Amino acid sequence: MAWLTGYPREKIDWFPTIDQEKCVQCGMCMNCGRSVYGWTEDCPVVARPYQCIVGCSTCANLCVGHAISFPDVKSVRDVYAREGIWAKVKRQLEEDGKLG
Repeated sequence: MAWLTGYPREKIDWFPTIDQEKCVQCGMCMNCGRSVYGWTEDCPVVARPYQCIVGCSTCANLCVGHAISFPDVKSVRDVYAREGIWAKVKRQLEEDGKLG
């Protein structure tokens, strides 16, 4: 995937957490296209955290109860800078013909 270009996903601390006290059980998080969430008898849980796309926060933006949060994106940007990921992503996109 061009987002990480070979960098191990498990080394990126980017996935949601749910504040169960704020959760109104609306089910919006279950629309995640990467199936990050699971539903228990009582509430949603982050069942597959490393399936989350790095940088995506759509679920938090749509959460009715404002119960979903993510780490500060600065930590992700620091990893991208330290590991040279931005340059690798650009190179991969050029090779894939997505950049002119």
